[in-house]
Amino acid sequence: MNEYIVRTNSTEETLQFSKELAQKLQPGDVITLEGDLGAGKTTFTKGLAVGLDINKNVSSPTFTIIKEYNGRLPLYHMDVYRLEDSDEDLGFDEYFEGQGVTVVEWAHLIEDQLPEELLQIKISHGEENSRNLTITPKGKRYEMLCKELFA
Repeated sequence: MNEYIVRTNSTEETLQFSKELAQKLQPGDVITLEGDLGAGKTTFTKGLAVGLDINKNVSSPTFTIIKEYNGRLPLYHMDVYRLEDSDEDLGFDEYFEGQGVTVVEWAHLIEDQLPEELLQIKISHGEENSRNLTITPKGKRYEMLCKELFA
């Protein structure tokens, strides 16, 4: 399994990278985001929204679990940090198999409910304002996406 590492040196660079990724996304794509509090998961999602032509302000769905945004493709933004029981059926598969792009923050908490194929992104703090994005494609669709993105 290939792994790609991207270093961004500012919030603007993180937004630009995720915007470029969004322009290659298709209906049914699933992206998982992991990282400490304040690592930039929601910032990354904001860039995806811009790349999907979403004009609404994207904020963390911490207390609602899922927020939906309409653009070129729908964006389903999930934050599962507050879920107490990952066995509870909240209908995630309807989003994963839907017509939009699904982003899941703290995805390890519902790992057993995630599709086998997805794009896994871990965001970690670097020096000063930099971030390290470790991108792991799981499945042929996401391997091809990464080859295209990093060509």
